[in-house]
Amino acid sequence: MRVSLFVTCLVDIFQTDVGKDTVELLERLGCEVDFREKQTCCGQPAYNSGHAAKAKESMKHMITVFEDSDYVVTPSGSCAAMFREYPHVFKGDPVWEVRAGRLADKTFELTQFIVEVLGVEKVGAKLDGKAAFHTSCHMTRLLGVKEAPMKLLHHVDGLEMKPLPHNYHCCGFGGTFSVKMSQISEQMVDEKVRSIEEAEADILIGADCGCLMNIGGRVERKAKPIKVMHIASVLNSRGEQ
Repeated sequence: MRVSLFVTCLVDIFQTDVGKDTVELLERLGCEVDFREKQTCCGQPAYNSGHAAKAKESMKHMITVFEDSDYVVTPSGSCAAMFREYPHVFKGDPVWEVRAGRLADKTFELTQFIVEVLGVEKVGAKLDGKAAFHTSCHMTRLLGVKEAPMKLLHHVDGLEMKPLPHNYHCCGFGGTFSVKMSQISEQMVDEKVRSIEEAEADILIGADCGCLMNIGGRVERKAKPIKVMHIASVLNSRGEQ
């Protein structure tokens, strides 16, 4: 099965190991992975900030880049949700609405692709520890992916999943929200850190790098003994931390 990796800006610039783990995991599951070097931002930051016309330039570029891909898989529920939003953005456009629809139909968040397309729930991962899962807003509310991550995590050998109190509360990242509303964002991420401690988890797992950067930065600043991991790295783990 041919898969094109949509690596996302945050993975490409800040968390390259997540990209490597995604590729290794997909290849281990029998996929042939290619990387389109001309890919850029999906346009979400500009679009969410109200700059729709500018965002459409990025969107058209990404539609063109992935036009001939069989599947597009990304380790980001937020960016996958943005691709799925493209047909709405171009609604009424006789050319781009159709092309956007084709891209949306073949785009999947990583865990969604593994469970719903590959039909796999046990990937052979091993990781010792007590973990809680952060359900990021865009992935659950917009993309609608809720069960796939938990199905995969419950099959990771050595990993004890702990329920995270108030798991549907936002971590305070929200893209530009954390910059424009930094004081409110700080209170929200502090609440998230308290929830992780209440769950008595030593690992916090998530599927969106923005959320994990926000939570991980606060955990580090407050010197909490919590390891923050992307789910791709967990699923690609063979027992080392």
